[in-house]
Amino acid sequence: MATSLTPLPRRGFLGLAATAGIAGAGALAGCNRAANNGGAGGTTPLKFWNMPWGNTEFNVADEKITTAYQPAEGLNPASYQVIQWANFTQTFSSAVASNTGPAASSGGGTQAFQFEAQGKIAYADGLLESWKADGLYDDFLPGLIDTMKVENGFAAIPYNLDMRVLWYNKSLLQKADAEPPKDWAGFLETCAALKKIGVYGYGTAAGSGAFTGSHILVSWMINNGGGLFGADKQPDMLTDANIEAIEFVLECVSKGYVDPASPTYTSDNAQSQWKAQKYGMGFDTAGLANNVGGDIAKQLTVGSPLTSPAGTKGMLYFPNNIMMYTNTPSQPATEAFLTYYYKNMAPLWTENTGIGLPPLKSITETEGFRKDANAVKAITEYQPIARTWAAPGSDALFLGVTTVDGTPAMDTFTQSVLGGKTTARDALTKLQDAVAKAIKAQG
Repeated sequence: MATSLTPLPRRGFLGLAATAGIAGAGALAGCNRAANNGGAGGTTPLKFWNMPWGNTEFNVADEKITTAYQPAEGLNPASYQVIQWANFTQTFSSAVASNTGPAASSGGGTQAFQFEAQGKIAYADGLLESWKADGLYDDFLPGLIDTMKVENGFAAIPYNLDMRVLWYNKSLLQKADAEPPKDWAGFLETCAALKKIGVYGYGTAAGSGAFTGSHILVSWMINNGGGLFGADKQPDMLTDANIEAIEFVLECVSKGYVDPASPTYTSDNAQSQWKAQKYGMGFDTAGLANNVGGDIAKQLTVGSPLTSPAGTKGMLYFPNNIMMYTNTPSQPATEAFLTYYYKNMAPLWTENTGIGLPPLKSITETEGFRKDANAVKAITEYQPIARTWAAPGSDALFLGVTTVDGTPAMDTFTQSVLGGKTTARDALTKLQDAVAKAIKAQG
């Protein structure tokens, strides 16, 4: 198993606010929102839209699962459509605004919270309650379902997990006579050893479309017990934990452990550095090895989560999801289809389709999934300590997190830190001010 995810375009949905005018639409949300047609359906297919989450085999397998669905009498069948990542925000926003969109879909990881604020999401509370009776609810990995909880209900259902993890090239560490790090001090030691053989120990990228660099800066904060938002869902970035984390990264930059060109690197550039064995250690998605491929992939190993100076562990992750919409031929039919889909989607993770990490414990226990030791380690060691954008105040996502998910403010913050052209306090101050302003603009 591995994911071919590139960070923001497959998770974030910030562009929707501009194209659909969602900011300030929270008043449209209703406490018990139902779909436009809550009754039984009929012959009209309900639309299921999914994204190219993996390799070329993913959508082939996914469509096969979808079209094999045979609904009970009186319930609608399902149709399948692939929505490409290019311009996907416009595709969804236009379709939802004109009521020509899907009954259910995946999409950007924060998309559900944008549409929920607009009043276009059918809450998943009833569906999740029905899953308690058949064991499916308890099959989700710990804490996942709660990340989808908003004030008025569950905005979506966890689908595939985009995890950030520590990677190292075991051959290069051996050549440098270095050990995989266990804590921040050990990370510096390993970086220093790799530098002696001309290799960077903090492999990252923060150029156009490469948002992993920002994810890892936030991961250092979370790892140290910090994060971006308080319990009141407002930015709370100027904390001792966050300042210490960013000062640590600036130390890595000043000591030459970060490639000076990394602020301009795309994801492809970073993968090329791994292939060229210029990156000996760094952070990326759980699918890095498959994305790099070739002989180098065999050398890439997921390391254990680091322990911070505060004695804590943590890492940023993105629980991608499937959401239901109020515009559907039949809400009962939509829920029946998704029940079928979740009970039959295991092949997406057991047949090497390249999708991200699975949300269900039963899938992680299959022989097909456990063939990939790196994926197993990501699930067993990182998922229990992973936190969302909402940390440290909460794990539940909300509309405000879209202000940091691949936004210009976050790009500026990341590039200034990785470029070593700032202080921790100054960088965090500018980020907090920009995020506070953006949240206020949302209403």
